[in-house]
Amino acid sequence: MSIQTIENTQQLHEHIMALIVIEPRFLSIYEQVGMPSLRHNVGGFEQLMRAMVGQQLSVAAAASIWQRLLDAALTNPQAIIKATDEDLRAQGLSKQKTRYIRSLVDHDIDFAALEILPDEEAIEVLTAVIGIGRWTAEMYLLFSLKRADVLAIDDLAIKVAAMALLGLTERPTPEQLKNLTQDWSPHRSAASLLLWSYYGLLRNQTAVPL
Repeated sequence: MSIQTIENTQQLHEHIMALIVIEPRFLSIYEQVGMPSLRHNVGGFEQLMRAMVGQQLSVAAAASIWQRLLDAALTNPQAIIKATDEDLRAQGLSKQKTRYIRSLVDHDIDFAALEILPDEEAIEVLTAVIGIGRWTAEMYLLFSLKRADVLAIDDLAIKVAAMALLGLTERPTPEQLKNLTQDWSPHRSAASLLLWSYYGLLRNQTAVPL
């Protein structure tokens, strides 16, 4: 089974057009929000560590702690192995986050091998790390591995936007959303990007909280 990725805007456009054929209600969203940003990143240890550092923090707080870690040269496995927990916590990491980062180092993920693993197998590798849940793993697949068929069903913005798109009376549970969107495969990454953009539009209009 070949692994589908979205490498550029042209490929994203092709996926969006195919998605609209499957679910025509996406046409209105696309006309309103335009082409979403792919927001790709290089991935690897540092990318995952930064995601873990930022969990449950404001953007400003996460950025501040990350900059302190960068300044202290504590964003690579070798440096973290040599550092004490006190060294890490001095840069703003909580006891829990320190445990998470240690787990990431201990698992010694082969990031090159992730590139050729099927989606669910890659998610299994990532979520074996303490502190990496399915949502964080899916974000890695979508933005670092550029996978084409990732819908973040646990994401609040996705659920709110899908509720509006599908005309639901209540916000869907992750399981309900999974069942309702199976037919969107293999274009669910395009759906995620469109729904996030649509959520931004809805939030501005209705002040939906994050």
